[in-house]
Amino acid sequence: MSLTGKDKSEYVRKTFNSIAGNYDLMNTLMTLGMDKRWRKKVVQTVKAEPGLNVLDVCCGSGKLSLEIAKAVAPGGSVKGLDFSEKMLEEAKKNIASTNVEGIELIQGDAMNLPFDNDTFDGATVGWGLRNLPDLHKGILEMVRVVKPGSMVVSLDMAKPEIPIFRNIYWLGFKTIVPLLGKIWADKQPEYDYLFRSASDFESQKELAKIFGESGLINTGYINLFGGVVAVVYGQKGHPNPSKRTV
Repeated sequence: MSLTGKDKSEYVRKTFNSIAGNYDLMNTLMTLGMDKRWRKKVVQTVKAEPGLNVLDVCCGSGKLSLEIAKAVAPGGSVKGLDFSEKMLEEAKKNIASTNVEGIELIQGDAMNLPFDNDTFDGATVGWGLRNLPDLHKGILEMVRVVKPGSMVVSLDMAKPEIPIFRNIYWLGFKTIVPLLGKIWADKQPEYDYLFRSASDFESQKELAKIFGESGLINTGYINLFGGVVAVVYGQKGHPNPSKRTV
């Protein structure tokens, strides 16, 4: 099944509304409990510091937003935006169970971020870019709303670069993830989609290239767990200075 545009947007929203209640459990199982460590790497890469204001796109259950909020306290804030109302409900529960402050959750569209240009000191997206109906537009929107000099950072599935490991990984992922979805969440079709979206997604090298094509500089990627997952990053450049007359 290949979906684009509004069809994909609606399918993704329904899918994540359906699995929201079990999302955190399944994410922990699928990442072998390493997801928290990976989120901390994102926080480090986006250069979150006290007093900064950061946007977390496709914030889901709010776990990455929480990590960022800890890093920008005191005085900073996090805007967490997601398309799925049920995922935002889970995020509210997760935030309420902590004493972390400074997070505002917004239901919105990553294709049309409801923020002015040059608003944030950084932007992150965890496991979200592969769900967007237009990857390039989604990245451009993130670039638009961050200030010059700020980082745009993605955490997502990637392509292992060691051939033998890559083959073993994809075979296991294709078999185990939908099975776990059926056993633990009774949502096998939804987790079939998660496998397809991961396998069809760009490699970390290609995504870093797209970041560069979107106007970001100092782009690159950090492989995690043998390249199964990668942090891809880029920095918004400063406006070109006026040309000097010699």
